[in-house]
Amino acid sequence: MKSLLFCVVFLEFVRFSYGHVLSRNHHPLAPAFFVFGDSLVDSGNNNYIPTLARANYLPYGIDFGFPTGRFCNGRTVVDYGAMYLGLPLVPPYLSPLSIGQNVLRGLNYASAAAGILDETGQHYGARTTFNGQISQFEMTIELKLRPFFQNPADLRKYLAKSIIGINIGSNDYINNYLMPERYSSSQIYSGEDYANLLIKTLSAQISRLYNLGARKMMLAGSGPLGCIPSQLSMVSGTNNSGCVTKINNLVSMFNSRLKDLPNTLNKTLPGSYFVYQDIYDLFHDMVVNPSRYGFVIPNKACCGNGRYGGALTCLPLQQPCLDRHRYVFWDAFHPTEIANKIIAENTFSNSTKYSYPISIYDLAKL
Repeated sequence: MKSLLFCVVFLEFVRFSYGHVLSRNHHPLAPAFFVFGDSLVDSGNNNYIPTLARANYLPYGIDFGFPTGRFCNGRTVVDYGAMYLGLPLVPPYLSPLSIGQNVLRGLNYASAAAGILDETGQHYGARTTFNGQISQFEMTIELKLRPFFQNPADLRKYLAKSIIGINIGSNDYINNYLMPERYSSSQIYSGEDYANLLIKTLSAQISRLYNLGARKMMLAGSGPLGCIPSQLSMVSGTNNSGCVTKINNLVSMFNSRLKDLPNTLNKTLPGSYFVYQDIYDLFHDMVVNPSRYGFVIPNKACCGNGRYGGALTCLPLQQPCLDRHRYVFWDAFHPTEIANKIIAENTFSNSTKYSYPISIYDLAKL
């Protein structure tokens, strides 16, 4: 087991080192990319903590070359996002790679099962909550970044130019509000009140990031959770699009508030810039009109068990589907690599179809 871990770390080291060579030959749009969130963007942090929320085994990573801890058959949306920014894939904060000059291009703090609320996902065991990830970012600045800058002004300028990616909130529904047998939130809050609680908490967390020097922030909306295999496997009734309406309605309450949040934050956080990524509409269209994007199977997991492949997550050494490019979903919760690529193409480019009020490209240019 130790030799296998060494091989994985060594291969990752080679990959990230090669990425830095590439970045020196190009001009990145931003000096760094710092990623916060959950399993949709976790690049391996949960490999290093005691948790049930892990993806450090095959067939996860089958199209990456080896399992890295990403909850996907290959790259995640922020991996492709880093490429669009002209940056190498940013290493996980908890990995041995988060040392030296590697940190100057950014770090990934995302943790599977994490949510906006600290209690979210606690039934999985350890996970780094969004509050915990922000604390890790603070330690990064003080212990890992500050030594590279001669004066505080240079560090502030570097942080202000960096892109802060935030993809959080889905677990606050699927691993909290929609689990009444484990969490009391659905008995305490109406859908509207719960969305308000999440946005109020998230607003305070974003203010923490701002006070640490973050200025350019990307806020990814939640996808249509009523369309994912895990929810389809538990609910008998779906609408014409094959999704669970009541769940999507809950998520839409959160997304509508998240989209409006920058209008409030821009007034209270001077010099800040926000871009809202409309993941919901894009992903919903992929599910409803799969052929438009080259998909054939929009509602079943490529690697899973039970109804829609959503009853259990992808098990160690389980044989996944062979035609992964035809599937929207890799497992019960997460998109395939090709779906992530399509999302990144539509949200990290210079198009504003799924970005508000400007594109990520324009955000980086500011």
